[in-house]
Amino acid sequence: MLTVIGEALIDEVVRPGQAPVPHVGGSPLNVAVGLARLGHPVQFLGRFGQDPYGSMVAAHLKDNGVLVPVAPDALPTSVARAVLGADGAADYEFALDWELPAADGRGAPDFMLAATTLLHTGSIATMLAPGAGQVFSAVLAAHPSATITYDPNARPSIIKDAGYARGQAEKFVRLADVVKASDEDLEWLYPGVDPKTTARRWLAMGGTEGPAVVVVTQGGAGPWAVCAAGEAACPVPPTTVVDTVGAGDSFMAALLAALVDLELDGAQRRDTLRAITREQLGELLRYAARAAAITVSRAGANPPTRKELQEGHPHV
Repeated sequence: MLTVIGEALIDEVVRPGQAPVPHVGGSPLNVAVGLARLGHPVQFLGRFGQDPYGSMVAAHLKDNGVLVPVAPDALPTSVARAVLGADGAADYEFALDWELPAADGRGAPDFMLAATTLLHTGSIATMLAPGAGQVFSAVLAAHPSATITYDPNARPSIIKDAGYARGQAEKFVRLADVVKASDEDLEWLYPGVDPKTTARRWLAMGGTEGPAVVVVTQGGAGPWAVCAAGEAACPVPPTTVVDTVGAGDSFMAALLAALVDLELDGAQRRDTLRAITREQLGELLRYAARAAAITVSRAGANPPTRKELQEGHPHV
């Protein structure tokens, strides 16, 4: 079982001259759906309300085969308004509450994490109180048995203090086995520092306990990654861009799915993961980049299925 912890929300996508169109989203939720579509059993630990938007979230998770062991609460479902420019890129505005439902002092009931071989988190969930502290406690609880993966997915419109965000990110990086960040995330967190320099520093941050792999996505320049064996990169597959909503989450889900396919998940396999080769790392990047390319070829956060990745897609 794979576990994703984080926010669920509704993306109100606003195109120039058009009324808002609601889509289920939230970076961690998108990763959970992406993993499920790629054939992996996954549970999602997040919150959403008992309102109509919450019903949309619940139906989306159910329709995609994602397990949800917690019930909706009485608060409004969180909303992110994605205002699309002429180039399809999105700017976000948020109205949200973040706290882990059914959380105990350690972040999540033990039974929810007992069978987990990989725990993924990131984005707003690891930055916004009070939920961020609960998520960190859950990561600590899962670390002895599960691979930990993390994507800061920075949201400066919500967490405006880059210094605070940097400190939060580094807390999770030190516990993570695999980290993915965009070059924009890293440039905001570390102004004036080359993102690859930051990635190399993150790789060494935890000593023998830190990340085995750090990946930097660079938009059209393609992803780049570093591990103990060296560095790897790949180009972005040719595609037609409709919008970029959910592309990074699709990349993350496919990266993790490929990692699990290689049987590199689980704390007992940390040494094997640390020994990943540059060739294996390159294969992971190519698989994930193809998933992201399919996602940007269609509207909204709509990650590909395993069949689409294996058999091809008309726009990639």
